[in-house]
Amino acid sequence: MTVSSRAVTTAVLSAGVAAAAYAGTLYLTAVAAVLVLLLAVGWVSLLRLPARGGPTLVIALTGLGGVAVAWATPDEPVLRYLPLVIAMGLVLAFLSEMLRRGGRTRLVESVSGTVTGVVVAVACAGWVAAGRSEAGAALVVTSAVGLAVASAVSALPIAARWAGSLVGVALAGAAGAGTAFAVPTIEPVTGLVAGAVGGLVVASLRLLFEQQPALSRRRAGIAALAVPVAVAGMMVFVVGRVVQG
Repeated sequence: MTVSSRAVTTAVLSAGVAAAAYAGTLYLTAVAAVLVLLLAVGWVSLLRLPARGGPTLVIALTGLGGVAVAWATPDEPVLRYLPLVIAMGLVLAFLSEMLRRGGRTRLVESVSGTVTGVVVAVACAGWVAAGRSEAGAALVVTSAVGLAVASAVSALPIAARWAGSLVGVALAGAAGAGTAFAVPTIEPVTGLVAGAVGGLVVASLRLLFEQQPALSRRRAGIAALAVPVAVAGMMVFVVGRVVQG
């Protein structure tokens, strides 16, 4: 999977998040669950971990648990049980290693990689929490649009990678602010910040993955295209809380 194809697919996923936000919380929850599964399927290949089955199952269960908690918690704060979900994920990560056969080679790498995957997967719950916040769908849409624009820019053949990243962040912020003018209940400043944050996530991960040889594998590519959208979910929720008050 090439850099351009991953970037375009990430932009499509971001657009899917925006569409689901306007369709309703249940649809947004379903999209967040799909993001978790995409991460779980390819995370082991992306980090080249020594075991596949255990970490994949742990990441999937924990991520889906986080999304379910964000959807089912009846009132604010909707993420109050998320630390418990993460704690259970850590327990499952260690249990997975205890049940692993074959000498448990690269034990520390396997545990740390699984725990990192748990954190990234749980971040998908941020989209559901943002959709249930005061700004609601408007916050999710402005953020997702900025994320999609930044992903699309990263697919362009710009010679200097740092220049491309800066352009992506600037256009993502502008797209977020522009979208805020078109949707109710959100200020352009909030849209600007949310869009720029999405752009920063895409730019950072682009530079991180650029030299990653594992991305030639299909499963690793699947996880890589979902990571920016997943991480942005929790960051967007935090931006909404800080900026919106």
